[in-house]
Amino acid sequence: MTWVIWITGLPGCGKTSIAQRVRALIGDVKVLELDEIRRFITPEPTYSESEREVVYASLAYMAKLLVVECQKPVIIDATANRRRYRDRARAAIPHFAEVYVKCSLGTCMARERTRAAVHAPHGIYRKAAERGATVPGVNVPYEEPENPEVIVDSERMSVDECAAIIKEFLVKRGWVKG
Repeated sequence: MTWVIWITGLPGCGKTSIAQRVRALIGDVKVLELDEIRRFITPEPTYSESEREVVYASLAYMAKLLVVECQKPVIIDATANRRRYRDRARAAIPHFAEVYVKCSLGTCMARERTRAAVHAPHGIYRKAAERGATVPGVNVPYEEPENPEVIVDSERMSVDECAAIIKEFLVKRGWVKG
């Protein structure tokens, strides 16, 4: 069974750590980390609305190709601040689920200041004070999922607990073996 889950939430909420932990728990899955892919698609990102449209459409298409043509399950690790970005993937991919990583903006800001992310840009929230900044949840809206299949609260739960809940969902759906 091939499927896609899109892990969404504010920058710094723990999406990447959770996605990596889910992969460690279930094995054979491709994680599409937007911050890594963005470096190839837009080496000098502007984070404009039009650029985001292209980047998120490309990400959804990559996931669809992996699932449909390569029969590879996929975890998308990307904020996707507008619902329509995630809805586009949902419409194109037969077995799709949205995972919302709930976390307060204050906690995300504190985490982002100290995280050692490999691909994510550093100082995202500090840059929010700059003129023309487009930081989700600060300068541009972050539209929470309306009906996510899974919600994990990374402010109150560990990465391991969040990953276990996601794995449990995948098992219940019959998408992975227990």
